[in-house]
Amino acid sequence: MWLSSTGQTLNTKLIKYTNALWKLMQTCHFSLSHSSDGLLVARYHKQNLYYEESFDTPPKLELITFDTPFAGKFGLIICFDILFHDPTVALVKMGVRQLVFPTAWMNELPLLDSIQFHRALSLGANVTVLSSNLRNDQLIMTGSGIYTPFSATFHHAVKGDPEEGQLLVATVPVLGPVGVNNVTESLSPVAAESDHCHTDGCADSPSPPSPGSSYSTFIGTMMHDPFKFVLIKEAEGNLTVCDGKFCCHLQYKWTAHDEGKELYAMGAFAGTHTFNGRYALQVCAVVRCAGLEASSCGQKVEEAESKMDFLMEATFQTDYVYPSVLVNRMAIEQPDKLEKAAGGRVAMKHSNLSGGLITACLYGRMYQLDNE
Repeated sequence: MWLSSTGQTLNTKLIKYTNALWKLMQTCHFSLSHSSDGLLVARYHKQNLYYEESFDTPPKLELITFDTPFAGKFGLIICFDILFHDPTVALVKMGVRQLVFPTAWMNELPLLDSIQFHRALSLGANVTVLSSNLRNDQLIMTGSGIYTPFSATFHHAVKGDPEEGQLLVATVPVLGPVGVNNVTESLSPVAAESDHCHTDGCADSPSPPSPGSSYSTFIGTMMHDPFKFVLIKEAEGNLTVCDGKFCCHLQYKWTAHDEGKELYAMGAFAGTHTFNGRYALQVCAVVRCAGLEASSCGQKVEEAESKMDFLMEATFQTDYVYPSVLVNRMAIEQPDKLEKAAGGRVAMKHSNLSGGLITACLYGRMYQLDNE
């Protein structure tokens, strides 16, 4: 797939990246970038392998970048890399604001669909992500996009669509470098350039539950992890669900909802994910359940009709929190407001959904605990 970025001078350049042949190698392992005159300018070997027994992890971490005359520096990452500190966050800490991202991404709802998480990384890290996924329906691979902190151009096939490629082209802003040593700055959106709010911007934050408050919680499996859930039953209200000391708060109001057709729940998880990879998480998520039974909450859902205005927040023990809103027939929306405040508090506010809500999520990565 070819992705293009147009510079302010209107001189269009193409960034081409190629994967190892999937049909021959069953992998997505290296990335090449060429200049407009065909010269090889960067080569990167994947750091985080995903059951790729034919390859070894590089003996030394490769933080590979290349410079362009139209949009500054680009960094290279591949597939599973996007879930880990190295090389993804390491590149951002170096001041890289554009990431080239070829992938063979197997979608896993309700939290890690391709367009959902790749867009979330763009928002949470305040970078542009050029994401090119393979299309293979048998392996549940679809979903590519051009994501900036302010916009998203994407394609995601749904059931019945022909299995063919798509060309995505978008005009994107040239993101300037940020303070290399200022992690908070580099991973927080800039209020003057977007609709994100800061400090006191999300004024309607739900209050923490009073000592006498109680919620009927249950444990359900989502993404192979034991989430603590609370059902969302009322027309509007404030809910809290905790997994240990990590608590998620939700203030919501349904704008369209038939409780006889769709059931929703809010879940919290704090722990180490160990299925098909090992990584530490703190996650808050509102999800549509697959059926009308609580036991179906956390299962895969691709369509929804219910809409809500909401404010979700939690206090995370990490600076790396990736927000997403996924709606009916696999479309993503830009939250109205995002706030990162001192002490780890993160809030996401959104209203006027264009489609039924599938998932609203704050996905926190506890990179420092991955090896514990």
